[in-house]
Amino acid sequence: MGIFKKFGFGLKKTREGMTGRIEDVLGAYEEITDDLYEDLEEALIMGDVGMKTAVDIVEELRKRVNRNEVRNPKHAKMIIADIVAAMIDGGEDMGLITIPSIILVIGVNGVGKTTTIGKLAAMYKKEGKKVILGAADTFRAAAIEQLEVWADRAGVDIVKHKEGADPAAVVYDTISAGIARDCDIIICDTAGRLHNKKNLMDELAKIYRVIEKQLPYADREILLVLDATTGQNAVSQAKEFMNVAELTGIALTKLDGTARGGVVLAIKNELKLPVKFIGVGEQIDDLQPFKPAVFAKALFEDTSTVEEE
Repeated sequence: MGIFKKFGFGLKKTREGMTGRIEDVLGAYEEITDDLYEDLEEALIMGDVGMKTAVDIVEELRKRVNRNEVRNPKHAKMIIADIVAAMIDGGEDMGLITIPSIILVIGVNGVGKTTTIGKLAAMYKKEGKKVILGAADTFRAAAIEQLEVWADRAGVDIVKHKEGADPAAVVYDTISAGIARDCDIIICDTAGRLHNKKNLMDELAKIYRVIEKQLPYADREILLVLDATTGQNAVSQAKEFMNVAELTGIALTKLDGTARGGVVLAIKNELKLPVKFIGVGEQIDDLQPFKPAVFAKALFEDTSTVEEE
């Protein structure tokens, strides 16, 4: 299945929810009025884009409508689509050039962190890269076992210690193994909790020092995994993690199972964090690199029937 169709199927619920509400608002008016703008703002908020982002979208719509002297509400839909595409664009590319490059993955338990790592490993291996995983979320035995399952499924190596081991030591051994085995990508599963911020900050700082010592010139990404089904709670969670970690991007899971896909807009617009990957299904190849233009297109029209170009 091509990327247009994957995004189309994955965003079906969001398209029916948020975009459906937008279309209902536009269809209820014969001309663009202040009341229409207020109803649009409410529809966007209901679609989990957040208050600030809803206001920003509607204000930009007002400017473009006035500038282009648009009168027909039906013409506003594609203007909104263009605004959304521009709002979420930028920073989504991973840009991992050095060999090896390293990806640290964080996120609370239950958001799909381990699954995301496994799918990342499979994606990079499919691209011909040699990948190694590090099980540095050592405070939960199940996390280590689950990562082993995904490493086997993706066909990549894994480095692990016992439950309760020093996460930084696992990262150190994973990097050492990655260098020795000529790996292209090193992916480490790290913190799975947020209840003690100081401990988490200390843990991550120690991991950063290990990376600086072993791979001082390597490209590094720190991905936060969020669950799209939690809507605005995902934004709150990201804010919390931003206080303790040097995040470079977001992997948003379970987008296919929710009508709250509008949270992508809030993450990018409010937090200035790029969404780098989205999960649009349960299969191993259903983690997709985020493509803003494709996302916007899939949000505002049914691309599940679009043929690949």
